[in-house]
Amino acid sequence: MPSFDTVSEANMVEVRNALDQSNKEITTRFDFKGSDARIELKEQDLTAYADSDFQLSQVRDILNAKLTKRNVDIRFLDLGKVEKIGGDKVKQVIKVKKGIESDLAKKIVRQIKDSKIKVQASIQGDAVRVTGAKRDDLQAAIALLRKSITESPLEFNNFRD
Repeated sequence: MPSFDTVSEANMVEVRNALDQSNKEITTRFDFKGSDARIELKEQDLTAYADSDFQLSQVRDILNAKLTKRNVDIRFLDLGKVEKIGGDKVKQVIKVKKGIESDLAKKIVRQIKDSKIKVQASIQGDAVRVTGAKRDDLQAAIALLRKSITESPLEFNNFRD
């Protein structure tokens, strides 16, 4: 039976590349000369360091620009609060979201059921599996989800015939 999975996860290779490009730009920019501004990656968490709140916002802007150039949706980023770490230095933890939250998964299932398309949707952990008898119905379900779900970036993979 044809099926596909609806997931929400960032391409971590592209995130790492954007991070490297951001750090390279930060080290070469004149307004960051002599500062300790940088971005570090640990598993799914990015940590941005800077000497002031203004510089921290500049670091985030550089990161957002590099992610956008590499086709990584910035809605994957979950900004934490800004923390002071001695003197004037500040840091901010930025989590990279992975998986569909349960509220959004329920909304996706409800949206598919209300549309009267002849497919079934089921929540499978942090993904939503959609199955149907016809490939055209599955493509209609993908089009419906792309149009109606805007609060989180969705990807459709594991398309099977």
